Amino acid sequence: MIYKDYIAHVKKNNEIWQEPHLLHDHLSGTAELAEQFAAKFNSPSWGRVLGYCHDAGKSLMEWQEYLKLQSGYGCDDAHLEGQYGKKQHAIQGAKLAEQLFGKAYGHLLAYCVAGHHAGLPDWSSAEDSAQSSLEFRLKQCKDWTDVQGNVSEKIIINKPDQPPWRFDDNLDLSLWIRMLFSCLVDADFLDTEAYMDPCKKEQRGNHFRMDELLGVFNKFIDDLETNAEKTDVNLIRKFVRTLCSKTGNQDQGIFKLTVPTGGGKTLSSLAFALEHAVKHDLDRVIYVIPFTSIIEQNAEVFRKIFDSEQVIEHHSNLTENDTTPKNRIASENWDAPLIVTTAVQFFESLFAAKPGRCRKLHNICNSVIIFDEAQLTPIDYLDPILRILQLLVDHYGVSIVLCTATQPVFDSEYILDRKFPALQNSIEIMGEHTETLFQKLERVNVVLPHDFNISVEWSEVANSLKQYKQVLCIVSDRKSCRELHSLMPEDTYHLSSLMCGQHRSEKIADINKGLLQGETVRVISTQLVEAGVDFDFPVVYRSFAGLDSLAQAAGRCNREGRLPEPGKVVVFVPPKKAPAGFLRKAAETSYNMLSVEPRDPLDFKRFREYFSELYWKINSLDKKGIVNLLSPNDRNELSIFFRTAAHRFKIIDDSMQKTILVPYAEGKLLLEDLERFGPNRELMRKLQRYSVNIYKHEFDQLLKDGEITEPHKGIYSLKNDNLYKKEVGLLVNMDIFEPDKFIN
Repeated sequence: MIYKDYIAHVKKNNEIWQEPHLLHDHLSGTAELAEQFAAKFNSPSWGRVLGYCHDAGKSLMEWQEYLKLQSGYGCDDAHLEGQYGKKQHAIQGAKLAEQLFGKAYGHLLAYCVAGHHAGLPDWSSAEDSAQSSLEFRLKQCKDWTDVQGNVSEKIIINKPDQPPWRFDDNLDLSLWIRMLFSCLVDADFLDTEAYMDPCKKEQRGNHFRMDELLGVFNKFIDDLETNAEKTDVNLIRKFVRTLCSKTGNQDQGIFKLTVPTGGGKTLSSLAFALEHAVKHDLDRVIYVIPFTSIIEQNAEVFRKIFDSEQVIEHHSNLTENDTTPKNRIASENWDAPLIVTTAVQFFESLFAAKPGRCRKLHNICNSVIIFDEAQLTPIDYLDPILRILQLLVDHYGVSIVLCTATQPVFDSEYILDRKFPALQNSIEIMGEHTETLFQKLERVNVVLPHDFNISVEWSEVANSLKQYKQVLCIVSDRKSCRELHSLMPEDTYHLSSLMCGQHRSEKIADINKGLLQGETVRVISTQLVEAGVDFDFPVVYRSFAGLDSLAQAAGRCNREGRLPEPGKVVVFVPPKKAPAGFLRKAAETSYNMLSVEPRDPLDFKRFREYFSELYWKINSLDKKGIVNLLSPNDRNELSIFFRTAAHRFKIIDDSMQKTILVPYAEGKLLLEDLERFGPNRELMRKLQRYSVNIYKHEFDQLLKDGEITEPHKGIYSLKNDNLYKKEVGLLVNMDIFEPDKFIN
């Protein structure tokens, strides 16, 4: 058998074997795509050589025989590695790279090649087993010398250039390797898909250019302004949008958009992003939202403006299992001009090791990233996150917009006496107009407790709320929300993360409709409504919390400025303290500021002081030691612990929560399709709207009671319709203490 006859993949069509995907075609196709992707960060030669290295092990006669022994000729998923009984083929290419280019370049390539199916490995044993480490696997690999000679020659011809810049001593090198890894795994996937499913290849792409999106957006804004009421609030929103559009022509970098709640940040930030993308020939806009619970609203706004094919809404782990071809097809590579995702999805992807999560990363390059409610950036990982964001701006053609009414102190070199990983040279888009905006958008009066040390019972809060025809009350945890709701009249709305996205969206629409029609509307909600839900109540109650939460809650009151008098925001001390951890420290920081000097809690100039004290109180801004794991500990060996860092970087700890699908409305039919046909990309996208995250102990109890089924490996759904109520969502036992990090 000669090189030109070596096989990479095979497939059947109507039980007939098709022409095989030849190895030299697959290596060339993958190399070409990876080179194109890596060119976005000045590393094309590295992408090219990775493409030629990655499946070099398939030229081993043993692997070719193994492929043919499957089902008489081959099997559709023979290209997957890391499964029981599969013949490995990645480590040989990694070892070959080490031998051809030495340790300095060879190990950079080896991380990507060895992990292109199983995931980026650790260099040596950390939390993972020693046998899976790159160091161990390279030492144990003996058959690399048998790799077909023509493959080696192709790799040698395409030797990589010098790295594109001098790396610093922290996360710079590990991010570059992960970006290269992203280029490789996406190129490998796409080239394989082109053979396995050419129809799907034809469906990719064909998106609008950024200038076309800008044209559609500007027409939408023209129509919006023509039909909008000429209120003071709408005039201010127009001013903010106009200034954002003008600022979009500035050089790339880090921007802050500090505008009061209700000031139109969503559309204004998008106006900046589109103008900026056109000016600098960028590829996409990525909109990062703190909570899954509100992403639907923003995605729906964007779909009303643009063709839905231009928008990817990506926020679930349901589609990121790397074990089967079907699940791989269901994963996303963010190949659309407008991405709407969550902070969890975005940040965990930036520190991920699995191919399914990493393949999208190269598409972050040359983009504008808008961080909505930037103050909610996960504080336990703030150090590595800010370092990564700075690197994206410095080396990957990214511009960042920190968008919020309560701007955190991300630009500080020091927080009191502590060194802080500051973002450099940020520009405030509103500039000198910031203070004036806050003054003009004052629409509420805040009533603070007479004594911050005296709490009120839920029954007393309920009696106060019943006096109002339209009122919103926000509390800090699900159990308090359920308890207070039970004391209210039957027609009171309930909102929490125990309701799936579709359910919440319908409730929010009903609430807004009732508000506009002057109906009686009382709502008890967790803090999920504080980050972007466009409510406009005349009265808002908020259990005592961090200063930023109080300001965000106030933003749901008299939002449109239609009331003849300022709206009313009542802050009360609840019967139990905020959950231990960050939420309690935030509340304590507010207490220190307001109980001593009870000035206006909405004064935007106070937030710098507030966040400085809050961040100083946090024990560590890198709780899991991510920076150390991803910083090369040995420059000779390039020892980096990718897999351990990915395992530790969990904003929502997998070990403490589970995602289940619920048979709410259309979700019931979609779950039937899942059982019948298994997962596919479109189905899993739809099912994201019918998922609920619960704590592990709640999941275990439902499983023990036989209330949960597993329609597909690793995907769980609720069996009993009676446990999902239209009033409050999923019924779970909340008597056990709930960790505050999961409250939304």
